[in-house]
Amino acid sequence: MDSATAKVAIVTGAGSGIGRAVSLALLAGGWSVVLAGRRAELLDETASLAGDAAGRALPQPTNVADPASVTALFDAAKARFGRLDLLFNNAGTGAPPVPLEELSIEHWKRVVDINLTGAFLCTQGAFRLMKDQDPLGGRIINNGSISAHVPRPRSVAYTATKHAITGLTRSTSLDGRAYGIACGQIDIGNAGTEMTRAMSKGVMQADGAIGAEPVMDVAAVADAVVYMAGLPLEANVQFMTVMATNMPFIGRG
Repeated sequence: MDSATAKVAIVTGAGSGIGRAVSLALLAGGWSVVLAGRRAELLDETASLAGDAAGRALPQPTNVADPASVTALFDAAKARFGRLDLLFNNAGTGAPPVPLEELSIEHWKRVVDINLTGAFLCTQGAFRLMKDQDPLGGRIINNGSISAHVPRPRSVAYTATKHAITGLTRSTSLDGRAYGIACGQIDIGNAGTEMTRAMSKGVMQADGAIGAEPVMDVAAVADAVVYMAGLPLEANVQFMTVMATNMPFIGRG
């Protein structure tokens, strides 16, 4: 599949971790992918890892919390590829693991701006393109996280935004129906990335104890997103949970 016939995706947070893995899997599957993230050098590295498919990758430095930067992202996607078939709202961040009453308002606002407002701004950008292209429509997949269901200790900002992502997913699904825009959510637990490296050494559990947790290969997440993305628009995975089998999720809530 060449760049003229490939389906087009935007992946936020594409410079590392889950975003990088999903971007590379989509490129390997024949997609053209706009790589969005804050650090240009990491986006370029992701593109270079795609090998022969690198010509279908467009690194686009983006701050998802900045409306002007998000507008520039979607303008670049349209200018290069002419349409958009998939948005993977993946960019996210956390706050320091401090007691709830000690979390600064600055850290709270940063997490909300990136995790929630950023996903909303990108969803708006996707709607504007998907409602105005031929053929009409497309798909949006939101990275919800296990924290969209149950919290970890000292994670109030991250957990609150991930619960809110579920509301964004549901509203997007409803508002997108008239335009052929499908929206689903993937809730991920303990994928093996830089962010989860500490889990194998030990992280705080609900009772305050420190315990090691199993992780899974991030490729399993990439495969799941590619499956969701590849469905015809008349079908949708509304919610999917993919997680390390033995992680402490069942029993946490």
